[in-house]
Amino acid sequence: MSDDWDTVTKIGSKSGGGATQRETIVRGKAALNAAQRSGAIVATEKKFTAGNASNKSASSEGQRLTKVDRSDDIVAPQKLDTKIAEAIKNRRAQEGFKLTQAQLAQKVNAQANDIKLLESGTAIKNQALLNKVARVLKISPKTGEPLADRH
Repeated sequence: MSDDWDTVTKIGSKSGGGATQRETIVRGKAALNAAQRSGAIVATEKKFTAGNASNKSASSEGQRLTKVDRSDDIVAPQKLDTKIAEAIKNRRAQEGFKLTQAQLAQKVNAQANDIKLLESGTAIKNQALLNKVARVLKISPKTGEPLADRH
């Protein structure tokens, strides 16, 4: 039995009919070993909403992963919106910023290639990197609009 907080190991089946064993959650290694010796059905499932259920980004990611898991087709990862990519490119070239991709990458502690992919719109959405870039360029990470100067 793994010590992973995000998995649950269950014994038995969900069917409530007659002589079949009911599903139970394993609480320790001894119960798991006993179930395996008796020949019971043992399944381990990933819990997507473990921990803080109010965390919206985790629950939406869990829903996306469930969709990916249930799909037989290849599901493409989420890409960065082209509007935001253009806003990053334009803002970086504006007077007052005038940063190269390498300089911007150094300011946000990333690779220059990551900035190039962000600006081209081909990058897989990385919200942490997007937030750092938006903070340096003083734009909204959601819309790409310039933020008003706060004093």
